[in-house]
Amino acid sequence: MTKKKSFTANKPVQLTNVAEAKAWASARGVSEIECLVPDLAGVARGKIMPSSKFFDDTDMALPSSIFMQTITGEYPEEGGDFRYDPSDGDIELRPDFSTFCEVPWAPEPTAQVIHDAHYHDGRPVEIAPRQVLRRVIDLYRKRGWDPVVAPELEFYLVKRNTDPDYPLEPPIGRSGRAEAGRRSYSISAVNEFDAVFEDIYAFAEAQQLEVDTLIHEEGAAQMEINLRHSDPLMLADQVFLLKRTIREAALGHDIYATFMAKPIANEPGSAMHVHQSVVDAETRRNIFSDNEGKPTADFFHFLGGQQRYTPTVTCMLAPYVNSYRRLVKGLSAPVNVEWGYDNRTTGLRVPPSSPANRRVENRVPSSDANPYLALAASLACGYLGLVRGLKPSEPTSGAARSDEFDLPVGLLEAVDLFESTDDLIEPFGGNFMTTFAAVKRAEFATFMRVISPWEREFLLLNV
Repeated sequence: MTKKKSFTANKPVQLTNVAEAKAWASARGVSEIECLVPDLAGVARGKIMPSSKFFDDTDMALPSSIFMQTITGEYPEEGGDFRYDPSDGDIELRPDFSTFCEVPWAPEPTAQVIHDAHYHDGRPVEIAPRQVLRRVIDLYRKRGWDPVVAPELEFYLVKRNTDPDYPLEPPIGRSGRAEAGRRSYSISAVNEFDAVFEDIYAFAEAQQLEVDTLIHEEGAAQMEINLRHSDPLMLADQVFLLKRTIREAALGHDIYATFMAKPIANEPGSAMHVHQSVVDAETRRNIFSDNEGKPTADFFHFLGGQQRYTPTVTCMLAPYVNSYRRLVKGLSAPVNVEWGYDNRTTGLRVPPSSPANRRVENRVPSSDANPYLALAASLACGYLGLVRGLKPSEPTSGAARSDEFDLPVGLLEAVDLFESTDDLIEPFGGNFMTTFAAVKRAEFATFMRVISPWEREFLLLNV
């Protein structure tokens, strides 16, 4: 692709108010502002407007139903506790200027900013994904804790595919050949797509996204990008923007980047592993380690909460029918909530680390999950374990890939378990739980309207 010159200064800057944003945009000749709000799927909704209009009045309105839309663009039917606002009135979207940055792939100088959703009386919209995560973070902070996370994001590069009836295929790299076989951690396999990754890194730097490392994963043209540990809301924003960035960089080279959990049959699925720790808000010490560097009771309580509640929030960690094609016995994805020290066959892994960096890696989330909701869900499990003093099982030292399922095996089962777990009302709120469950059931109903190749292959002439 033609490289576009970045107009961001090399020195990192985080804006705090409209005056600073206006000066920043004016100095760089910004002509348009993309006003973004992540919906339940993590899709960027919003408006694009001239920068002059944006800075005249930074408040923006959209229908309240924006957070009730399915991935297919439809809406769930009313039923049970789920009801729409009969007027479908507007909600206010207010910019968070700490997220103000450039859109580095835009042909003209353009900026973007993530927005928060509020009702007209000033209350935050409780079903907005950013607010769901904030609510969980606030629970920690009321106890004097700050959660810290570091996501690892897997994705596939694939050939352009404009007909959904055709399977996805690995793209052609610079050698002129598509990948064949598994090439885990191969440098030469990454080099096949150097031009794409150069753009990803350049675009990420322009947006001040804290990309750490890039590796080739197990699947053909499957990659993983790791982000540096930090505040959960900041990291969720970065994953939200990074997904968009990776797709745009790939499109510039005439290929697709996909975050589907299981895009290609007989290839590994894609995960969004989440490393989690908790620090004391005053001392900044990791509460998982004591003064002697040994694991604390809080560490084990956090693990106990992860084990007890991860199955109940699986629909937030694996939110689509396709997500459950990844969670299969015998493969690298977990089917259980066992835990172990440096054990990649368990759903919960404790990586080798110093006492200050002691953490828990949740390996259940898939890459298709909304980052705000996945982080909220995983942290909520740990929080409930901490405040309820839950105890984990003994660590697993052997392979756990073939163990019995601890997790739901399908979307509807996951949604039923989620909605029937009253303990989740504290971290998420009843309104969000009802809305999210209704949206997931509506998406499943849409999926069931599709006749698959399997049905035509084995049922057409045999039954």
